[in-house]
Amino acid sequence: MNPTFSLAIRIVFGLFLITFGANKFLHFMPAAQMSEAAMNYFSALMSTNTLNVVAIVEILAGVSLLINKFGALMMIILMIISINAILFHAFLEPGSIWGAVVLLLFNIVMLFSYKDRYTDILRP
Repeated sequence: MNPTFSLAIRIVFGLFLITFGANKFLHFMPAAQMSEAAMNYFSALMSTNTLNVVAIVEILAGVSLLINKFGALMMIILMIISINAILFHAFLEPGSIWGAVVLLLFNIVMLFSYKDRYTDILRP
């Protein structure tokens, strides 16, 4: 992958993650209207502090990308959050799935850019 493109994606994705992770704590972006089922699920995530864990992982992943340390590890961990975001929106809030799609696409691009770091764990 082109090093300049990889650097640009790494910085944009890092800022994306820090912004949306911080929003889970600071609520500086307005929340969209959600269906009752989505609101129940979201309330359960908030009441069990799971959303705080997700926010911390997003912020740590964003910082890791910006300082270029542990990015490969954070992309594997972040893939769990990306898949859950896609599933949440696909089944409960399909109208607002585009943010989750962007998250997943950035995550896949970054996983591909770190592919040389995964050779040892993918060896049979």
